[in-house]
Amino acid sequence: MGFISPEWRTALRRWLAGLMAPQMLAFLPAVMLGAFWFGGEGLLLVIALTLPGLLVVTGLLPVRPWQRAHRATGARGRQGFLAHLSRGLSRGTNAQGDPPVCVVLSICDAGTLEAQFGAIGTDSILHDCAERLRDVLRDDDLPFTLAPGRFGIAVPRTPHTDLEAVIQLAGRLQYAVNRPVMLGATRVHLTTCVGFAMPSRVPDQVGESLLDAAESALDAAVRAGPGSIRAYSRGMRPRAPVPGNLARDVARALEDGEIRPWFQPQVSTDTGELSGFEALSRWEHPQKGHIAPAAFLPAIAEAGLLERLGEVVLYHTLTALKAWDRAGLHAPNVAVNFSPSELANPRLVDKLQWELDRFDLDPARLVVEVLENVVAQSEDDTTSRNIAALSRLGCGIDLDDFGTGHASIANIRRFDVTRIKIDRSFISRVDTDRDQQNMVSAILTMAERLNLDTLGEGVETHGEHAMLAQLGCGHVQGYSIARPMPFEDTPAWIRAHEARLSTLPRLTHGAGGQGRSTG
Repeated sequence: MGFISPEWRTALRRWLAGLMAPQMLAFLPAVMLGAFWFGGEGLLLVIALTLPGLLVVTGLLPVRPWQRAHRATGARGRQGFLAHLSRGLSRGTNAQGDPPVCVVLSICDAGTLEAQFGAIGTDSILHDCAERLRDVLRDDDLPFTLAPGRFGIAVPRTPHTDLEAVIQLAGRLQYAVNRPVMLGATRVHLTTCVGFAMPSRVPDQVGESLLDAAESALDAAVRAGPGSIRAYSRGMRPRAPVPGNLARDVARALEDGEIRPWFQPQVSTDTGELSGFEALSRWEHPQKGHIAPAAFLPAIAEAGLLERLGEVVLYHTLTALKAWDRAGLHAPNVAVNFSPSELANPRLVDKLQWELDRFDLDPARLVVEVLENVVAQSEDDTTSRNIAALSRLGCGIDLDDFGTGHASIANIRRFDVTRIKIDRSFISRVDTDRDQQNMVSAILTMAERLNLDTLGEGVETHGEHAMLAQLGCGHVQGYSIARPMPFEDTPAWIRAHEARLSTLPRLTHGAGGQGRSTG
């Protein structure tokens, strides 16, 4: 059909679409009756022959996928959405003139729908999805098709449109689309991801910038896996693709149980008793043996598997806590590292609470480790909301690598930190280096004023251990205590450590603070 210009194709489609619209078809019986009454049998014959022919011709015209998607959903495309966003940003959408929130929902693996169900089936699925989105939204909040299977929505701001409200709306949109779509007798199951951008987080108040921010958040949600929701923060950047073989290797290792947590003890400097463990990811490859975290963690991050790693570590950690309890072993808690992408997951708190309930464990048994640079640099309201909620739930909050990320006291308070972990760079040679002692002493004084517990990490010598105890550091962790070990080795270590403590003299504080032996 190359003899018909693109402009004529578009005009012809529009004319036929209007002619076949329900409003026009309603007049068809009257037209036919009038033609018959006034002797227009010839006109009826022309219509009967011409109209089907035109429909056949337009059906043969090539239609690009994005054109089909727009036609199926009734949306006006990316440029229309940008214009809609820009109008909302320029004049506001309510009496207060608040700019809209940009929400982008994407159907996972939308590109494979046509191969599975054909063009007509894909059109039907996308149309059904758009209708479901309309049912969730208010009358004026139409979804725009940005690409096949990707919808943009400008959500008007009201005094109640805060971060929590947008997260709940995103969940309702996902629930609506994720319900099975009936295509004839076939049930089509879809999964979705959502990214959104609050206008206050985007420096340039223009439609393009707001949409770019929402799509950056969507990229982060897609990397996190189907069903994820992400809010935009300024630190979000697209990731370079990871080589396919490496991505498959770490993915297989996670599912086959090769990557799992090892546990490193933490002990009290006052009593010497075990005060907890830290769960540290380790990879035991069946052919290559032990693979260092520095080698595989970047690959996991680039493959978008950090949240899957978090799930694996959490499951093994809670399983270990229950096993120690059943064995009558004293292990107060385990600290687990959470990546920035996990902390930005709006569903993190619900997921952790569900897992703790499933294992029948007190939330205080789980300590959430947050890197100091996350606290120092994070402008993500979702992250601070999650950490505050976990603190209210009863989990401990450890600020990891303290002294390396320039976290302010205000941020320490905002993130409800309960303990700071002093970085190894300050611990090294603290027993012999006066400058190191002064730095650690200053950190400990600040922590005491803020009523925060403290832990020195990377303690490798007995001299460092002794100096930290003398300076007033509450807990220590490092090779001088024990190296990380698989769960299977922890019961024997706990029993041996308790046996050693039972043979040592106990110290109590007498007058003047001098310790005296009691046996």
